[in-house]
Amino acid sequence: MPADRIVSLLPAATEIICALGLESRLVGRSHECDYPESITHLPVCSEANFPDNLSSSEIDTKVKELLADALSVYTVKRDVIKSLQPDVVLTQAQCEVCAVSLNDVEQALSDYLDKPAHIISLQPNSLNGILNDIMLVAEALGAVQAGERLLEDLQERIDIIRHKLKFMENKPTVACIEWLQPLMISGNWIPELVSLAGGTPILVQAGQRSPFVEWTDIQLTDPDVILLMPCGFSIERTMREINLLLEQPGFAELKAVKNNRIYIADGNHYFNRPGPHIVDSLEMLAEIIHPKQFIFGNEGNGWIKFSL
Repeated sequence: MPADRIVSLLPAATEIICALGLESRLVGRSHECDYPESITHLPVCSEANFPDNLSSSEIDTKVKELLADALSVYTVKRDVIKSLQPDVVLTQAQCEVCAVSLNDVEQALSDYLDKPAHIISLQPNSLNGILNDIMLVAEALGAVQAGERLLEDLQERIDIIRHKLKFMENKPTVACIEWLQPLMISGNWIPELVSLAGGTPILVQAGQRSPFVEWTDIQLTDPDVILLMPCGFSIERTMREINLLLEQPGFAELKAVKNNRIYIADGNHYFNRPGPHIVDSLEMLAEIIHPKQFIFGNEGNGWIKFSL
């Protein structure tokens, strides 16, 4: 039976719901759900437990302190959710830093709502996992046909890139940086997207969590392409901390710097969100890695080239 009232505590889930044509059923969102813009008027059901004006290093320290003390990075607003009386609540069980966790939601809703609510928890770590989650949401919300149409469209776009690069032998090495201080390389689905876009991901394994690395690791691998996509950061937000990279020893000697192949992407709205926009992210990677083969029109919006 289709759910009439939906609360989403995960930006990617909100985007999935809207892409399925179910936006009218959304009654609440997380503090990070900001797309499409038409949902930003909805009641906010969560909040961060630290200020939003911290630096990368300060955010990392604060998150580690909260997790070490078994405290949540985010707080679920129980009173707001109770007032909304949802039939379904969507969250995730993958990363305590990315969004409100399954444990937080279960604790917040336990014996609190006047009626049972179905909790859907998403936890993809690969492209197929993301596509499967889209169908999982579609099935749970009684929108199977819309889910099938959406997946068909996304798969067609993926196949266009795959087929065009089928015989491409030049596969530049790519370092996708997910955090600037301390340095972290993007894991989960990002290495797979890099490979699909005709690149060779470095310092990370597809499907594995994002690893912390040392600057010397970047120097030793000397990637052809460096793409900055800090988690939760817009291009403008990343630019405010670009000196963290520029001031690293030997930065100017890197191959990617000498060949003017340093890029900054909107990690917040694209690469970090396991929803329909993940295929936009793939198209951006194809544009960045093989600019002579692909022009999808994302430069200047989803990503920029950074020059010294």
